[in-house]
Amino acid sequence: MNKTLLRIAVRRERIVAQAASQRGTFVQHVEPWRMPLALADHGMTALRYLKRHPEGIVGIAVLLVALRPKRVATWLGRGWVSWQLLQSLRRK
Repeated sequence: MNKTLLRIAVRRERIVAQAASQRGTFVQHVEPWRMPLALADHGMTALRYLKRHPEGIVGIAVLLVALRPKRVATWLGRGWVSWQLLQSLRRK
């Protein structure tokens, strides 16, 4: 093998190793964002569904009116407490 091909092969090995190292670093930086991005993706899917099926929004509004404002406030409070509890459990 001549010197040029040897130099190219060595440089290629170094570049491949550097790329592998960078991929590992990238994965470490992206991993904390995996769950929030998945949650955002699910939210966007739900919004697209509601955009295509607006009767769902009307149904939710009718349900809220039927439950009366006091009950809605009670359920929203319970939902908030449940959300906070889940968040604290996920942090541990």
